Amino acid sequence: MKKIVVTGATSGIGLSTAELLLERGYQVMLVGTSEEKAAKIMPRLKETYQERVEFCKCDVSKREEVKHLFEETIQRFGGVDGIVNNAGIFVKGELHQVSDEDWDRIFDVNVKSIYLMSCYFVPYMKENGGGSIVNTASVSGLCGDYNMASYNAAKGAVINLMRAMALDYGKYGIRVNNVCPSACATPMFMANPPEVVEQFNKANPIGRICTPTEVAKAIYFLLSDESTSCNGMNLTVSGGMEMYSGQPVQL
Repeated sequence: MKKIVVTGATSGIGLSTAELLLERGYQVMLVGTSEEKAAKIMPRLKETYQERVEFCKCDVSKREEVKHLFEETIQRFGGVDGIVNNAGIFVKGELHQVSDEDWDRIFDVNVKSIYLMSCYFVPYMKENGGGSIVNTASVSGLCGDYNMASYNAAKGAVINLMRAMALDYGKYGIRVNNVCPSACATPMFMANPPEVVEQFNKANPIGRICTPTEVAKAIYFLLSDESTSCNGMNLTVSGGMEMYSGQPVQL
C-alpha cells in the first residue's frame, strides 16, 4: 500500500486528490493549516478509510512545522512513497501594486514549501528506493497573465524548480512532475461573481473550466506506476487554454 502526503488537502484540488487516492487503495496524510476545516472532513474519511487516512496541521512554509510533519508521517505510516505539493495561494495585481508581505508570502507558500518538503522527505526516499513527487503548478507558470505578476513569477519558479529536481533525483528513482491547471472550479474560485466565472468558461476552448476531480486524476497518474517513465513533465489540465497565440479569431 503506497503512502502519500498531500499538502493543501482540506479543500479543492488537494481534497479531491486525497479522496481519489484513498478510493484507489492508498494511505494518505492530509496536510493543512486549518484544524477547523479538517474537523469537517476527517470524521467522514475516518469512518470509510480508518487507519489509511490521517491529518497533520502544518504550515509548509515553516521549517520546524515541515520537520514535525515528516516525523509524524513516518511514525504514523511507517514510511512515505510520494508527495503532492499542492499548497498554494493567489495574489492579484500588477507588479508595482504587490506589497512586500504579499510577495514574500506567495513565494513562501508556493515555492519555499516545495524546498522544505524536499529537505525532509527526499533523503528518506533516496534511502528507501525512490518515490514520486507531484507539484501543483499552473498554466500561469507556462504563460503570462494580466494583473497576476507575482502569481506568474511563483508558478514559473515551480516549473523550473521541478525540472532541476527531475534531473537531480531521477538517478535515485525519484520522479518529479507538475500538473498545470488553468482556472479550476474549486470553492475559492467559484466564490467569484458568476459573471467572472462565466468569462473564464467562455475563454476556454472546451467551454468550461476544469474541475478539482479532473486535476486529481492527473495527479494520480503522475504518482502511480502508470507513469513510470514520466519525469520532468508539465501535464496541463486546462482544456487547451495555453494553446492560444492571442491573435484574432479568423472567421
